[in-house]
Amino acid sequence: MKEQEEIEKTASVILKLSNTIAIAVVLLLITFLVLIFDVHLPEKKTTDIKPPQADSNGLFTESAREEFKQKLVNAQFWHAPDFSEIENENKKDLIAYGKDLIVNTSLYFGETGTVFAKSTNGLNCQNCHLEAGTKVFGNNYGSVASTYPKYRARSGEIENLYKRVNDCFERSLNGKSLDTNSKEMQAISAYIQWIGKDVEKGKKAAGSGLKDISFLDRAAEPALGNKVYAEKCQSCHQKDGSGLMNADKTAFTYPPLWGPKSYNDGAGLFRLSNFAKYVKYNMPLGASHTSAQLSDEEAWDVAAYVNSQTRPEKDISKDWPNIEEKPFDHPFGPFSDGFDEHQHKYGPFKAIIAKKTSQTQKS
Repeated sequence: MKEQEEIEKTASVILKLSNTIAIAVVLLLITFLVLIFDVHLPEKKTTDIKPPQADSNGLFTESAREEFKQKLVNAQFWHAPDFSEIENENKKDLIAYGKDLIVNTSLYFGETGTVFAKSTNGLNCQNCHLEAGTKVFGNNYGSVASTYPKYRARSGEIENLYKRVNDCFERSLNGKSLDTNSKEMQAISAYIQWIGKDVEKGKKAAGSGLKDISFLDRAAEPALGNKVYAEKCQSCHQKDGSGLMNADKTAFTYPPLWGPKSYNDGAGLFRLSNFAKYVKYNMPLGASHTSAQLSDEEAWDVAAYVNSQTRPEKDISKDWPNIEEKPFDHPFGPFSDGFDEHQHKYGPFKAIIAKKTSQTQKS
C-alpha cells in the first residue's frame, strides 16, 4: 500500500515538473520568435518609399546635389532673415524699398536716375555687396548693424550707419552723398539694420564681410594679372574694363572695373587685399567660399592688374589722420613704417605687417 502511494506521489511530482518544463519551453520559444521577428522583420510602412526622380527643374541632378551641399555648408554661417517675418506693413514697405535701392541703385541715382540723376557712376550697391548684401563672404551686410556706430581709423572718428552708407556713395559709386533725412537713406538704413537684426550687438557673424586670403611671399604682379584677367574676367567686364550695360542702357549687367565709371581710388576695393579676397571667393560668376575658381596667386595678381589701371581720383587728404593706423595695403603715403608706396600697394606685405605689429606692441 505504502509502495503504491510512493509511486503515485512520484508520478505526481514528475507530471508537475513536466508541465513546468513544457511551459518554460513554450515561453522560451515565444520569446525567441519575438526577438527574431523584432530584429529581422522590417517595420510595416503605411506608404511605399520610391527613389527620387529628377523633375523638369533638374532636381536630384549633380548640380542640384551640389547646391544642396552648399546650403548645408552655408547653414553654419550667418544668413539673412525671412522677409515674411515682417508684420508691420509700413516697415515692410520701407525695408523693401531699401533693398530695391541696393539692387537697382542706378535706376534711382544713375545717368537717368528717378531720384537724383547723374549723382553716381551708374553702379549698383549690389555690384560690390552681392545678392543684395546677403551672400556668405560676398561683402555682405551681416554684421553692419551689430558693429555700428564704431571708430574707423580712416576718418579717425566714431561713424554711424549713415556715414558708412555715404562713404560707399562717395567712393565706390564715385558720387554724391545722400541727405541723411531722405526717404532713400532711411530705407537703406532700415534694410541694413533688418538684415543684421539677429546678430548680437558688438559681435561679428560668421560668414559676414570678406573671407581672408593667404599672403604671397612676393609682390603681386600686374603683368601676371593681365593674363588672368584675359582668361577669366574680360568676357564679362570687357577687355578695356568698361563693363557691359543691359539692353536698356539703364544699368550695368557687368560693372566696369576701371575707367571713369568705376570706383575711385578712395574706395575699399582699391586696397589690394580687399579686391583679392573679393575675387578669390566670388569670381568668376559661380565661385563661392567653398568653391573658388582662382588660386591665391591669381587673385592677388588680377587685383594688382585691375588696381593698376586708371580710375577716378578722390581727395583723400583727410583720410587716416593718424598715419600709424593706415592699413598695410593703403597705397598712399606718408607712412610711419619706412616702406614705400609701391610696396604698400603691391606687396610683399608680410614685412610691413611684421613691422606694424612690432610698433603696436611697443606703443
